[in-house]
Amino acid sequence: MRPGPVSPGSTLVASHGAGRAVRLVTGILLIAWFALPFVPLVLWAGADRWSFPSPLPTAWGTRGLVAAEGFGAVPAFLTSTALAVTVAAVATPLGALAARALTFGSVPWPRAVAALLLSPIALPPFAAVLGVNVVLLRTYVPPVAGTVLVLVVLALPYTAFVMRTAYGAYDMSYEENARLLGASRRDVLLRVQVPLLAPALARAAFLAFLVAWSDYLVTVIVGAGELVTLPLVVAGAAAAVGNDAAVAVMSLAAIIPPIVLLLATVSLGRRRPTRSAYAPAATVVPPTPERIPA
Repeated sequence: MRPGPVSPGSTLVASHGAGRAVRLVTGILLIAWFALPFVPLVLWAGADRWSFPSPLPTAWGTRGLVAAEGFGAVPAFLTSTALAVTVAAVATPLGALAARALTFGSVPWPRAVAALLLSPIALPPFAAVLGVNVVLLRTYVPPVAGTVLVLVVLALPYTAFVMRTAYGAYDMSYEENARLLGASRRDVLLRVQVPLLAPALARAAFLAFLVAWSDYLVTVIVGAGELVTLPLVVAGAAAAVGNDAAVAVMSLAAIIPPIVLLLATVSLGRRRPTRSAYAPAATVVPPTPERIPA
């Protein structure tokens, strides 16, 4: 008996199921690839003693946690968080403004300006920070303010690049429709532009947060010891012998905020802006003279 013809619908269903299986397997492999290096950290964090040649710790306990608290991990964690949040809060809107100006052609010599924005990535970090530190010292800029300023400059290339990509796909007609309906510039910014660009703003803020969160060089040289962040504490503990458990605990604590922010950024990127957040084109009516904004 000859088999009947295969319907196109069943073929599509089978290909869709195979694609989902491939994506699932790929995701599991990627998670395993990135999680595997943290397995030794987890083991060291809970080890009170790990003697050679045992493949696992020979004694478990909280010695690493107590030692990390003794190194000042908690205040360093809070300082790193405050520094990273401040840098992200400053660098993200600055990058968005620069990207908007470059995208819509309101800046003379846009290529030169774009190259200037990207220059902090091309310069050798150590030489650049040493040179900037001399200028900051001679102008009597406080170390904390100088650290934030330098980190904002280092984060600007990332925020500007992300936002320029977002503005490249941005539809200005939404803002024009809102203005025709009588919305003020503030309403256009808060109810049209920000909701539409929220995923890109989240990605830019995430990158700026990472720049400041993982920084060591700028905080050491420009901070002049007034900012004791988590990378400084981890580096100091790792330079001595016998602090493996404490270093593991602090290293695991250092990856928690980036992972949480990454999950939040991915979740925000999957959401679509609601129609109530901006004025859709279908509701545009011809404006009367008294409704045209000045």
